[in-house]
Amino acid sequence: MWSDLLPAFFRGTWITLQITVESVALALLVAIVTGIARLSRYRIIRAAAAVYVEVFRGTSLLVQLFWLYFALPMFMNVQLSSGAAAVLALTLNYGAYGSEVVRSSILAVPAGQTEAAIALNMTPYQRMRRVIFPQALVRMLPAFGNLQIELLKGTSLVYFITLADLTYEGMILRSYDASSTTEIFVLLLIFYFILAHVLNSAVRWFERRAAAGRS
Repeated sequence: MWSDLLPAFFRGTWITLQITVESVALALLVAIVTGIARLSRYRIIRAAAAVYVEVFRGTSLLVQLFWLYFALPMFMNVQLSSGAAAVLALTLNYGAYGSEVVRSSILAVPAGQTEAAIALNMTPYQRMRRVIFPQALVRMLPAFGNLQIELLKGTSLVYFITLADLTYEGMILRSYDASSTTEIFVLLLIFYFILAHVLNSAVRWFERRAAAGRS
């Protein structure tokens, strides 16, 4: 029985993995840009970044998915595919959370490091790129690892917008054969656990590399 379920689960896993990788990469970029923007000397940049963060942290990911996939076409006549809507919602949602990690990690770098860089006549860009950000990155990685796992689990919501991810495949199989409900949900747990373990191991590897580079 379990072997009959596996092909559908493998199809769903591939979709889930694609969405996760794309969303993690884009969310990381958004988090870094927004986190630095929140520390900008310009008030309008800080304010715009703060509004984005508060909106996406203060509203439900599921509502954001529905809004991008169902409401946006009616509101702005922009039609996104289910995959694009899923990646965009996950990116914006977890990018907002990640920006707070970036901001707090940069602020945690000792002030003496910035003062030393200023004494060396570095520009603000050079200070950030060569001195502050490399040290802040080591502090960011554990929290980014947790957010990455949360993002993976958040992908289970994309089946509500008809994207055939891992959860969607499980729900379809259950609708065909309710007697296999236990086996289906056990497999879902196993597949998500394996994916989370792989992502977590990758982050731990980056943490060791970063720590070795600093030591």
